Amino acid sequence: MSTHTFDFIIVGAGSAGCVLADKLSASGRYTVLLIEAGGTDRRFWIKVPLGYGFTFSDARVNWCYSAEADPGLHQRKAYWPRGRVLGGSSSINAMAYMRGLAHDYDDWEAAGATGWNWGEVRRTFEALERNDEIGPDGKRRTRGKGPLWVSDLSDQMHPFTRHFLQAGRELQWPIVDDLNGAQQEGLGYLRSTVRKGLRWSSADAFLRPAKKRHNLTVVSGAMVEKVLIENGRATAVRYRVGEQLHTANSAREVIVSAGAINSPHLLQLSGIGPSQLLQDHNIPVELDLPQVGKGLQDHLALSHFFWANESTLNKRLGHWLGLALVGVQYLLTRRGPLSVPVNQCSGFVRSGPDVKAPDVQVYCNPVSYSTLPAGKPQIDREAGFLLSVQPSRPTSRGEVSITSSDPRQAPEIQPNSLSTEHDKDLVIRASRLLQSLVQSSPIVKVTKARRAPDIQGMSEHQLLENFRERAGTVFHPCCTCRMGKDTSDSVLDSRLRVHGIEGLRVIDASSFPNITSGNTNAPTLMLAARGAELVLEDAAASHVVNNNPRNR
Repeated sequence: MSTHTFDFIIVGAGSAGCVLADKLSASGRYTVLLIEAGGTDRRFWIKVPLGYGFTFSDARVNWCYSAEADPGLHQRKAYWPRGRVLGGSSSINAMAYMRGLAHDYDDWEAAGATGWNWGEVRRTFEALERNDEIGPDGKRRTRGKGPLWVSDLSDQMHPFTRHFLQAGRELQWPIVDDLNGAQQEGLGYLRSTVRKGLRWSSADAFLRPAKKRHNLTVVSGAMVEKVLIENGRATAVRYRVGEQLHTANSAREVIVSAGAINSPHLLQLSGIGPSQLLQDHNIPVELDLPQVGKGLQDHLALSHFFWANESTLNKRLGHWLGLALVGVQYLLTRRGPLSVPVNQCSGFVRSGPDVKAPDVQVYCNPVSYSTLPAGKPQIDREAGFLLSVQPSRPTSRGEVSITSSDPRQAPEIQPNSLSTEHDKDLVIRASRLLQSLVQSSPIVKVTKARRAPDIQGMSEHQLLENFRERAGTVFHPCCTCRMGKDTSDSVLDSRLRVHGIEGLRVIDASSFPNITSGNTNAPTLMLAARGAELVLEDAAASHVVNNNPRNR
């Protein structure tokens, strides 16, 4: 067994972990160890923006989790992909970059996450981003100096998307140039973490530059089995590479950034969590912390497909010849359908005139497809399109729990969907919104046929049952180690420190107090950047205290 000591140990080289590795190693003052279960992200289908359909169920880069039977969704079991690769889920996601709505973060602060209001987090978002966008004169320009490229790909999106914007205008939704700008309500083209026709993941933006530093060590293909606790302090991490067991000691902090599923799983394996759960699996209790794994939130979306009487992406992607030509175009120019994520048009809208803020996210895609049993997408040969609604701020909460003391055994995921009356009501309102979109004249004009089940004419009861039967996760799990006021409602304080354990933080999507309104990758990157600032502030304060003659 080998043993080494580092100032900071980061578990997980995903969206958050890559940011932390960059920020904590930047000064050269601290030694940093970054441990990742997966391997390299240098794979063709990771780098090609439209390639995420091929990594969706690829166990070489994906944990390929499944949730338990969900009573709220007619006992269906959902597939939950999670990145197991450098860059984590930012290497296999759909690349949509959505900050969320201002009130999401004000709600974080109200939940006990002091200092995480919109005014504070907006500055962090702005510092991270480098926007590659199309100016009013039609020419490309770059705004911002951050390492994260966020691209406006509207000039490459399929012409069919204009019908979605026309429908939005008819429904009196604002049409927005930048969904991350000052005007957050309305419909527009998505910005994507894509640079020059390639995915720009957290590994690309943050880890790759950081790996050049002598004080950062990256170990991949390593399964972390336990955070070691001594006298109420996290002192080390035990991990396995193949059959070889290693221990890394932490001189300052252990930071768990393994994601909304694996972070609570690791804490529980380490003896931090609900005491009865730990005892049931013969794990010695280091700290009875009941909220570890609790509070799971996710977004569910309802999608309906339609046959179109006008050309869509299906014409090129649904036929071998068209796909071959698209491939040649991409290889030669880094442009064309393969260079643009399939999610092209989205936005936040209100489910009714009585609603004070947008509460539904809409997706409109110029393609129709099905998912094969193996998990790979199959594009329809005929022209089609997709309309989708996603209730933005669900209140239902699920749970992640260990199933064994063996780290290799997957945890149990209980989504607990639609378990509140608020969520059931919003599902019906969101479905009514989708009916309005389907009935708008621009959509009626391009619809050749509505595919079964036809949402038109459904009653409120039928809409709820339709959602239960057909809605699915859009892969935004969070909140399982959430920030809050104390141990009764949370796992972390507002500085992302685990209640009751020194030298231990959790910094990733599991730290969210509640789910944001839209796609969760951008908020995760922001949280990691702010979290790194807090870690460095505390390290500097500790240095001052330790060097004060009065404390010697």
